[in-house]
Amino acid sequence: MAASSSTGSATEPPGLETQWREIDNLNQQQLRAGDSWYLLDKRWYDQWKEYVHAGDQNSSSYPGKIDNTELYEDLDSYHLKERLSENEDFVLVPAEAWHKLLSWYDMMDNQPPLERKVVIGSLVYLSCRSLSVCMCVNLSHVYLCLIDAIHQKIRQHFNVSETAESRLWMRSTDTSSERLRNLNMTILDSCLSSGMVKYTHLPFTPLNSGHLLCYTNFATRPPGVCGLTNLGNTCFMNSALQCLSNTPPLTEYFLRNSYLEELNFTNPLGMKGEIAEAYADVIKQMWSGRHYSVVPRVFKTKVGHFASQFLGYQQHDSQELLSFLLDGLHEDLNRVKKKEYIELRDADGRPDQEVAEEAWRNHLRRNDSVIVDTFHGLFKSTLVCPECNKVSVTFDPFCYLSVPLPVSKERVMEVFYVSLDPTAKPTQYRLIVPKAGRVIDLCTSLSQATGVPPNQMAVADVFNHRFYRIYQADESLSCILDRDDIFVYQLSSGCVDQDGEEVVMAIYMRERSHYRDYGSGSNNYGTSLFGHPLLMSVPRAQCTREDLYQLLLKRLSSSEPDRGSSTEEGQSACGSTDTNSQDATDGDQSAGVEPSGKEEEDEDEDEEEEEEAASCAQANKRLPGRRRNTEKQKKALFTIQAVNSNGTTERGMGEVDGVFSSYANCSISVANLFFMCMQKYIKHQSMDVPHQQITVQLQECIELFTTVETLEEENPWYCPTCKKHQLATKKLDLWSLPEVLIIHLKRFSYTKYSREKLDTIVEFPLRDLDFSGFLLKKTVNSTEPPCRYDLISVSNHFGGLRDGHYTSYARNKDNGQWYYFDDSKVTYAREEQIVTSAVYLLFYQRQDKIRQPTVPPPVPSSSQPENHVSSQTHDGMDGASSCVSMETD
Repeated sequence: MAASSSTGSATEPPGLETQWREIDNLNQQQLRAGDSWYLLDKRWYDQWKEYVHAGDQNSSSYPGKIDNTELYEDLDSYHLKERLSENEDFVLVPAEAWHKLLSWYDMMDNQPPLERKVVIGSLVYLSCRSLSVCMCVNLSHVYLCLIDAIHQKIRQHFNVSETAESRLWMRSTDTSSERLRNLNMTILDSCLSSGMVKYTHLPFTPLNSGHLLCYTNFATRPPGVCGLTNLGNTCFMNSALQCLSNTPPLTEYFLRNSYLEELNFTNPLGMKGEIAEAYADVIKQMWSGRHYSVVPRVFKTKVGHFASQFLGYQQHDSQELLSFLLDGLHEDLNRVKKKEYIELRDADGRPDQEVAEEAWRNHLRRNDSVIVDTFHGLFKSTLVCPECNKVSVTFDPFCYLSVPLPVSKERVMEVFYVSLDPTAKPTQYRLIVPKAGRVIDLCTSLSQATGVPPNQMAVADVFNHRFYRIYQADESLSCILDRDDIFVYQLSSGCVDQDGEEVVMAIYMRERSHYRDYGSGSNNYGTSLFGHPLLMSVPRAQCTREDLYQLLLKRLSSSEPDRGSSTEEGQSACGSTDTNSQDATDGDQSAGVEPSGKEEEDEDEDEEEEEEAASCAQANKRLPGRRRNTEKQKKALFTIQAVNSNGTTERGMGEVDGVFSSYANCSISVANLFFMCMQKYIKHQSMDVPHQQITVQLQECIELFTTVETLEEENPWYCPTCKKHQLATKKLDLWSLPEVLIIHLKRFSYTKYSREKLDTIVEFPLRDLDFSGFLLKKTVNSTEPPCRYDLISVSNHFGGLRDGHYTSYARNKDNGQWYYFDDSKVTYAREEQIVTSAVYLLFYQRQDKIRQPTVPPPVPSSSQPENHVSSQTHDGMDGASSCVSMETD
């Protein structure tokens, strides 16, 4: 169906598939000075794409005449709207594509074509009734281009005199702009993105309401140096995409549109070509040179449609996404339209060369695509039955190597030790413990440094001034994370039984505010915890308020710091420091004073002190055998109160007949400054020994990959000779390698007993990774490819098992420069930055396939990538014994 036109300019268009192929090929052109490009309404263009893809010339999606109405402010003056956005409001097509569409569909009457000229490396938007400018600076030199040079080009183009004042503005939001005052900065240093820059000069030209507005859209990256917007926990996807985008043979395959001839729409194992088309669209945008960042929303939707595990916006693994994507692209582009059934044969003593060639031929009979050409290699798998010694040899294709990391059997842990000696300050130790050990192993290691028996230690996780968890001796150390604050307390006796002669009490330090909490309907004063808590084993007979007071007073007053002391020991074991060395009032005189009688107050004492003293006196009346002290007593430094495990009081809590039970939680109210000594700690000499992070070579990981291992019980091998499943020994060897080799470092370790992420630093070469020593297949003649590889990209993972962030490094195929990709942010990278403990995926390309850069490398700036560190939050507290809190006045 030809488009009708009142002007009669439309011609009979070709077939729909031909239309799409011709326009799409033309749209891949790069900007060149002197060329013309045209604005086309995005909605009309999308409808045209839907029409040609429908394959039906009588379809209702026929777009009609080219209509740019939505781009104009009004149709009388054809004044363009402000803040039009490329790929949202309009698309740019080269002149040849525009004239083809115009000849096929014609244009709405009286609408002017929106032609834009590429002038001196700049794409200038001009029309007879409105004026705006969009400059795409010469991409190969954009990093060196000064703002002043851009400014001068704009002035020259509009014949602005040298004496006229002119200004450049960078739009920060839709409604505000920031003036660019330093014109001697480069585009990169001034952080100009693909947003809009406004240019004005005075006196204003009487055009467009008295303003001359020039909107400059800078493409600040060369092709391929393009970020990907994080759609919500999609950094894993962005990292994998950046690595694949910087894989030259695959990217060039899509940029040449070679995939269009190989799309497989009938493969039952594929995705009807949709994954390949969505991926191609993202790659073309990233390598168009027009975008600072691309939003891969359509691609994300397609992935979630065909792989439900990637639906939504939860965090996932970049290697899992990469595995799905490579498999999906392979099936969508599989040149084999109908797969034949092939029965696999065992070697049965035949030569490896013969069996390997047969296996590869069989693989290609069912699998033949650009993914196979680029990423597939061949394993040799050898299984040996432990009972009959049957040897089974097969050759299997692979797409990437998942290599294990050498796992240390030991672990470094840092703990704070709190001695029973009241004069000894808490001490921080660095211990070596078994990685698969238990809490008792931690105590045993600490016992060797302190001389205290392990059975007289209690281990607790302290968080937010309270006990988050108190561990049992037989609990696994895998429950304790490296970032937890672990305290080990010495107890006065061995294992304390619940019904024994001693009670383990948790003591919290609580500071009381000088206002009442009327919101709870009570007269209680507001309180807040401070410092770190204590664990004490107390004789059951001394669980009275009076005895507890004396025990705690003796411990705390004996460890009171010297006046004016200021050393590194003032650091807090919970992260705070002592900034005030003043002692509490009457602190020295109060040691050993029994608070049994009601304190005689001065006449000017305030009401709250009288209430506190009365409460204390009432409690003492209930204590047996107490003699009322009628002489004037000093005011008690602190009070004892029952609290729960969170350090707060509850109705009905307290002692029974003046005695705190083993499950009673006590609170102590004490002057903050007096007990600041409780927060001070010293460092043991073990802390001075630098922590040696484990470093291994990539070759060690590959050797470990080829080491003989015994199959697990969950995955036995069926022996054809024994006629039963056996836990055979298995050995994998490398037979042949692909052009691009992906190495997956298995940092996430999962066993029956633990789950962890290995932060081992794996040192790997950026050049000349030699696999000749690992390949079983030896070079037969000079036509065999070499075994040396160079690094082209890396996927990083920062964080732990439950959280984290993915980034990537990649080497641009055109200019040879390394870049750091962090979602939409892209910065220069130096080679020495690439080797870190975060490396997760490595992409290597065989040296004979690497081409030399086609454009000169830009001059990098000193920008550094940022590390991403996750933080942990505690949600609650697991099991504990009695808790006592200390509350200050």
